[in-house]
Order: sequence, then C-alpha cells, then structure tokens
Amino acid sequence: CVLCGRTDDCPEKYGEKKTYVEYNLTVHYYCLLMSSGIWQRGEEGEGIDGFLITDIRKEVNRAAKLTCNICKKKGASIGCVAPKCKRGYHFPCGIKRECIFQFMEDFRSYCWEHKPVQTFPHEESGGTSQCTICLDLVEQLPTYTVLKSPCCKNTWCHRECLQYQALSAGIFFFRCTVCNNKDKFQKEMLRMGIYIPEKDASWELEENAYQDLLQCYQHCDIRRCLCKKGRDYHEPDSKWEIKRCQCCGSRGTHLACSSMRSWEQNWECMECRSISAKSGKIIKHRKHSLATSENTDGTTSLLEEPSPKCPRQSPGSRRSFLLQSPKILCQINSSPRLPLQCPTSNRVTMSLSPMMSNRNCSLRKTHLRQQRRDVYNILKELKLQVNTKTTRLNINAEDIWHSALKAFRQRNFSPTNTIEVMFTNCKNRSKTYTSTSKYHFFQLLMLHLQNSPLFEGSSAKNLSLDFQAVKENLYFEAGKMIAVSLVHGGPPPGFFSKTLFNCLVYGPENVKPALEDVADVDVAKPIKMIQYANSLSSLQSTVHDCYEFLAAAGCLRPVTDLCDKDMLVNDILIHHVIKRILSPLESFKEGLKTLGVLEKMQMHPDAFSSVLCHKPERLSAETICDLFTIHSSSDVKEVKGVDFWMGYLQDVESGESLVTLEDILIFVTGSPSIPAVGFDPEPAINFLNRRYPFGNRLINCLELPITTTYEQFKNKMDFTIRNTLRAEKE
Repeated sequence: CVLCGRTDDCPEKYGEKKTYVEYNLTVHYYCLLMSSGIWQRGEEGEGIDGFLITDIRKEVNRAAKLTCNICKKKGASIGCVAPKCKRGYHFPCGIKRECIFQFMEDFRSYCWEHKPVQTFPHEESGGTSQCTICLDLVEQLPTYTVLKSPCCKNTWCHRECLQYQALSAGIFFFRCTVCNNKDKFQKEMLRMGIYIPEKDASWELEENAYQDLLQCYQHCDIRRCLCKKGRDYHEPDSKWEIKRCQCCGSRGTHLACSSMRSWEQNWECMECRSISAKSGKIIKHRKHSLATSENTDGTTSLLEEPSPKCPRQSPGSRRSFLLQSPKILCQINSSPRLPLQCPTSNRVTMSLSPMMSNRNCSLRKTHLRQQRRDVYNILKELKLQVNTKTTRLNINAEDIWHSALKAFRQRNFSPTNTIEVMFTNCKNRSKTYTSTSKYHFFQLLMLHLQNSPLFEGSSAKNLSLDFQAVKENLYFEAGKMIAVSLVHGGPPPGFFSKTLFNCLVYGPENVKPALEDVADVDVAKPIKMIQYANSLSSLQSTVHDCYEFLAAAGCLRPVTDLCDKDMLVNDILIHHVIKRILSPLESFKEGLKTLGVLEKMQMHPDAFSSVLCHKPERLSAETICDLFTIHSSSDVKEVKGVDFWMGYLQDVESGESLVTLEDILIFVTGSPSIPAVGFDPEPAINFLNRRYPFGNRLINCLELPITTTYEQFKNKMDFTIRNTLRAEKE
C-alpha cells in the first residue's frame, strides 16, 4: 500500500486492497478514507472511488515527510483530530495501538489518549456476560475490544464480532442483536469506530441464493417404494401423487407407499416425527379401558383391563418371590417357617381409584427396575475398557471436591485404569485404605456435585451458569467424574432433571423447558406474572413492568393478543433454562463422553434416565434375595439354612429385626446401595460350620452359620451385623 507500506491483504481490518496497474498504485481502502490530507473531489467513477490520482500522489508525498509515532517509520498519513495533539500514524499501526477511526462525516481519527469511550452507570459494569454474537464470555468493562449496545442494558459484544457482522449485514440490516434497534445502535457503533458499508446484506447479494425455495420436492423417500415407474414419478390426483412432509417439506412419499387414502391427510417424515416426539410436541397418552363386570351379588364393579405386556400381579406375588428365586443353586423344599401361599385368584375387586393408583405405582417401579437392569448390562459392557493397571487417588474426605479435582487432573490419571482410593486426614496425617473406599469416595463426590454451584434446583437439578466454573473448565470435570463413577462402580447421580437429561440426549434445540426448571425466584416471578395474566391490558402492563428483564433475555416481542403470553413465556424459559447455559452444557457433555457414557445414553435414553433422574429405590427383601447367588448343596441342614436366610430377610423388611436391609448390604459389600454397574464380583452366600456370620468384602461373599433353629440364626445375624457396623463407625 502506497500509504501505509504494508503488504497485508486483510479486508476486515484494512479494507479491500486494490492494485491499479494503469496508475501504478496499490492502496488499502481504509488507508485512503482516513488519510488526513485528502478528500473526494471527483465523481464516483473518477480516479479511485472518487479520489483523484493527483490528490493521492500529493498525499503520499506529504506523508513521506511525517514519522509514525508508533512504528517510527515515515509515511504517517493519519493524524489525531484532538486540539493540540500532533500524533500521526499509519492506519495499521493505529489499529494495533487501539486508536479510533470514525467512518462517517469528516472521517475523524483519534489517538489512544483522546479516543472516545463509552460511559454508563457504574452498576452496569463489573460482571461477566456472553457476547450476543459469538456467545463467548466477555467482561462487562469499557475496553477497546468490548462494546456495549446503547439500546439494551445487558448487551455486550466483541468489537471484532461487531465488525464482521457489520461487513456482512451492511447498512440496511446492521442492528442490535437483542432489540433490533437500528438508528441508535448504528450511530453509537460508528462513533466507536465500526465501519458499516453502504451496501445490501451479503446474503441478499448472493446470486440465486433462494432459487431452491422456488422448486417443489418431488421424490418418494419411503424405504420400499411401490411405484414401478420410479421414486421421482408424480401423477397428480392419483395414488402416485407425491405428498411432502408437513413439517420440513424436504421429504416425500407417494400416497400409495404410505397407505394414504387422500391428499388431505397429513404426513410427517421419520426425522421430523422423531424430533417432534423427543421435544414433547406430540404426546400420546395411552388410555386404559375399563371393563364392566357383574359381581356374584349382582352389583356392577369397574375393573381396569390389564395390559397385555404387564400381566396383573397377585397380592401375594411380592412375598412369593422367596419360593421362586432363580439364583438358588439347589433344589429347595418350602419350609413351614414361611407361610407363603399365592392367592387362588388374580381378580382384584376393590374401589377403582386406589386400584389404579396402586397398580400404576407398581408398574412404574417394575418399569424402573427393568430399565436399571438394562443399564447394568450396558455399563458392564463399558467396564470392559478398564484394565488392570492401577491408579491410586489420595483423597481428603474433608475437602472432597478439590482433592478429587486434583486427582482427576493429575498427569498419570486415566479413566481406563483401575482406581484405588486412599483417604488421608490432613490433621493427623493418617491414611486409610479399605475395599469400600472407592464407593465411599464416589458417593461423597456425587453428593457434593448435587449441592454444588454447578447445578441449580431443589431435587431435580439443571445446570447453572457460573462464569468462574466455565473459565476453570469445571463443567467438563463434573461430567467426567459422573461418567467415571458410573463405569467404575460408584453410585449414579440420580438428581438430573428431565430437561437436563433431554438436552444431553436429544440436543437442547429439541427440548421444551417448564416453569419448574427455573430455580431463581426473581426470574420465576415475572414469568408467573405473564403466564397468569387474565386480560390483554394486564399482560401489556406486566410486559411494560418487566421491560428490562425481557430486554436482557432478548425476549421482547409485540403483545397484541392474550394468547401471545404463551409464546412469550416459552421464549423466556428457553432463554433462561437452555440458551443461557449452552456453554456449560457443551462442556458438561464433553466430560460425559468419557469411556463412551454419553454415546450409550443417547442410544438408550429410557434406561439411563432411570439412574440419572431417579434416586435408587429403597432396598426390599426381594432385591436382596435376587442379588445374592446362594451356593448350597442338598444337605438337609443347608437347605434349612436357606429357609432361615429368606425368613430373616422378611423379618428385616417388616421391621422385626434390629438391623436394616442396608446394614446387611454394607456388612457384605461395604455399600449401602447397589451400584448401577453392579458388584464385582457378584455377591454370593455360602453356608459353613462357623459360629457367627462373616462378610468378606474382598469377594462380596456372605458366609452364614448353620444353626438348628431360626431364633439362633436371627440372633447371631443381628448381633454380628450390629456390632460390626458399630465398631466401624467408632
């Protein structure tokens, strides 16, 4: 460039660089515009963009005598317009030194000491927010690289982002990204040195940009097209007429290929149908029919028709599991000690509402139990990645989070290594290691995460927006910790909200949040005011009162009808619950990809929701019985011992014992609940000639004594388990 002497060709920074062979000139457009001793004296097509060639050469000669105050080289064609300021510089040097160039009116330039700055109330600065263009974090401070919108209170953008947007949008479409203001916004941006070209938007100038919209899609995409003339054959008013998807319009089907009788029928492609189903737009409620039957006494009672997939459970089925346990490895005769008899009839004649509620609750529990069994098998598959190489983590139980963070970030940590946990006590410098340390560590870690600032909500948690946590990449670490806990035998979190889970599995763009997802009372209050407005005037008044809140959320919209409140509430919820936390969400998802957990979640969403969104169900005698494999011979004493064990489980569940089912599990495995990946090795029971029961936690084996009476068995179990756990606590 003859003015700045640079060879850089960067249109975004210096304007377009053009070479005019006939004049033997190369010049940057911005260098030409901002030079102090030249102005446009010619017509638009005369010289170079209205600058006469003779004037350009005079300006080059003038600048050759001036030294740049920044790079100390000759050719400083631009000077500061502030009174008594004699600083001069090249255009690229001024950009580097953060000078301001105003591309309007007299094309003024200001040096780094006299440049204009943005002023606003002190309470509006000092925090951190997202750039409304690139969505990266920006500091709310009046700096050269960050600019604030003059029309919106909390709208901040990077200067570079604004310049790129201005070059793309042009003078007709360059507006505030939040409130769409044009005049006030452009005036401030020009004052602060943003160049806005006088041209149409780039997307409007692209040749045939909208040509595809003028063509109708004519192709049958059904897997088995029945038309003999091909997928592209289209015959109007016949069964071979092609019907397009009512949602996207980019998929089609012949009427006959989708068994449609007329063109008026709606049709959706598989992609749109799955997205609609995931986002909750299509909710199909299965209605259970009620059958009317005559009782023996002539009265009519309503009975719920049982589902063909879920046969009705008899009232005694919960107790009869003890006689039907599939994991007892010997033939066992029922003992008279256990009066477990199935009812002769499965028909339940009770009042309708209790029957439906009890059965629905039972079905939900059965469904959850089946889903957890599916997760168990999936996590077992993922656990095959774990090798025998050991990584030992030194954990301070009094500062679980920071010690866990340090351990997970250490150089030799690998999620595929076997993890051992050593608890350290900083006060007395003691170290403890037991076979249950790992589970206890993950249990404390999940509890800390549930109550940490990374999540918000009461019981069902969503991600919160913590800028410091984003900077320190803590959301990634949290996701990684949860993934490692699931695969390595720790407890599942169990506190995810359905909205958070759906964002992880289906993508945030396919999720519709609810008011319950808003944990901040100050945010929930205006949303409720809008939602419960009962007239147009009260709605408009509420919108006016919440103007700043709505502007900050980018949800301002004209309200002309009472039904507009639903769209407004939906916009606010999507902004606050989803869009606001997109950056933490992406980081959290990256962490959950550890060991392939996120991929399996997306492949089996129903199964994983049972462990991520629900706390483990309370232990039952049936669960404990199914958990243990009983190694027993045909010896009469051992068969009797199996009966005593089952009877003991029943007594514990019914509260007739001094211990709980959780105590039994801790006694054998060291864990108060069953991990999602199960126990390794699987718990087992052996009957031995010993005085008292013994829980071998290294192999998860319960060694039971052989006694002559049930009372002896029960007393020994209560005594040993209570005293063992009490000693461990002490």
